[in-house]
Amino acid sequence: MDSRTAAYVLSRIAALLELAGGNPFKARAYDGAARALRAIDTDDLAPLLDSGAIADLPGVGPATLGVIRELVETGESSYLERLRGSIPEGLLELLRLPRLGGAKIHALHEALGITGLDDLEEAARSGRLAGVKGFGPKSVQAILSGIEKLRAAGDLMLLPAALAEGARLRASVAGHPDVARAEIAGAVRRNVEVVRDVDIVAACREDTDPESVVHSMAGSPGVRRVAGRGPGAATITYVDGVCLDLRCVHEGDFAIALWRATGSEAHRLRVAERARARGLVLEGDTLRTASGGELPISDEADLYLALGLPWIPPELRESGDEVDAAAENALPDLLRDDQIRGVIHCHTRYSDGKASVAEMAAAARERGWSYIGISDHSQAAFYAGGLKRDDVLRQHEEIDALNAASDGSFTILKGIEADILADGRLDYDEELLDRFDFVVGSVHNRFGQNGPPMTERILRALDDPHLTVLAHPTGRLLLSRDPYDFDMPAVLAKAAERGVAVELNADPHRLDLDWRVLRDAKRAGVTIAIGPDAHSTRGLDNTALGVLMARKGWLEAADVLNTRDAAGVLRFARKRR
Repeated sequence: MDSRTAAYVLSRIAALLELAGGNPFKARAYDGAARALRAIDTDDLAPLLDSGAIADLPGVGPATLGVIRELVETGESSYLERLRGSIPEGLLELLRLPRLGGAKIHALHEALGITGLDDLEEAARSGRLAGVKGFGPKSVQAILSGIEKLRAAGDLMLLPAALAEGARLRASVAGHPDVARAEIAGAVRRNVEVVRDVDIVAACREDTDPESVVHSMAGSPGVRRVAGRGPGAATITYVDGVCLDLRCVHEGDFAIALWRATGSEAHRLRVAERARARGLVLEGDTLRTASGGELPISDEADLYLALGLPWIPPELRESGDEVDAAAENALPDLLRDDQIRGVIHCHTRYSDGKASVAEMAAAARERGWSYIGISDHSQAAFYAGGLKRDDVLRQHEEIDALNAASDGSFTILKGIEADILADGRLDYDEELLDRFDFVVGSVHNRFGQNGPPMTERILRALDDPHLTVLAHPTGRLLLSRDPYDFDMPAVLAKAAERGVAVELNADPHRLDLDWRVLRDAKRAGVTIAIGPDAHSTRGLDNTALGVLMARKGWLEAADVLNTRDAAGVLRFARKRR
């Protein structure tokens, strides 16, 4: 029994337990055990089970260990089969919809006989759903919208999940005895925010047939189906739905095969055009002269050099104009992780965070940063424990005490995530806003206020001298909520004029601003603030994802507020007041 299949079984049990409406901690235990198994990535759990290593994994308890043991010994789980007998598996897909948790789905199954997505859609459109307590018109509309987006999304993955799967699959392919090298390619290598599958290119040893490597990988444990077979290639789908596009070539062909599989199509076409203009032919996995002589290409840099270009980072390979920029020696010096000096969109237990101010500060310091900006929700966000005036003053006293006790090498900044109200005013009065080191402004309601009204709302907020950063500016949630409609060029122009930073919210479900718009923001002279929107110490890790998106948006250190020290951030915030 392989770890991927066992993790999939445990995650199915967790989801079915959630739908059963029982003890939520039991479902979380199975989900935690599934995560633990995914992390070890092995084709054979038996030795680890016999040695006791699985029992020692964090998140694996007696009950989950029993399921794992049964899977290893029999290949099946009697517990999963019992749950399947009592709960329709079609309900599992409903857990991906907004406004629906296990308890509500269970209630719908009992009240209306809902067994899957089609049943739910029919009940929503016929009016039957509105007759169930707790499902008003807004909930019904949100569910219908969610169904539409869910069907459109299919098996799409957010980038962090794709990066994690890519790392596991790359390690698995690289571990094959006949593989000399394997690398992630495709949209994952280009850091696209939403991807459908993981592309891996492998170089097999010269005395090995690439097809034999692909055949071996296609027959490995945990594979559900294999399609798209071609010379040295296959599309492999695993039991948990993850899709691998695998290409295997000989080592001499690896560099161009990796470049070609990385894409994008527009980039490949522009590079091929440049090759033709220089009397070269870029075809298949080779670069040839007009007379047919093959040029030796040992890595991607050799390919670009042969075309008179510097190496182009994969994240820039999208529209094709990056090739023109490279030809003019005008590629950006992209932002790096080690240039980040701190972050200023972080929540604590004062509102809806899970850690204290001190814990968040310690976690930021451990990451090598020199400051953190605390920005809990303002009072209008009552649903998130928004801070009333007394809460603000109490938090400021705590921050002052922590800073006073510090050795001076780390600073905690006093901020707030103030709601941008429907009329564009910032939550709190001017006197209280003056007390903050910085103010992050966010739209958290009235998303339907589209077009000119939403534009005016945001423009008025940008005119407020207290506003430092416009956060998650489009309000999008990837795969579940569209951005609201407003005049983006007008907002970027006003932000540049008023000296307000615009956030690149690094929550993996947001990544807002979109990387495509970041280039427009840069051209407009807007400063970008990477905000982890951290609600826990682990949430600070979102910052690294923000750096990936900043790089994809052509941003350099000078474009990003986070590359300034605490004093620089304070100067940026105070120059408007």
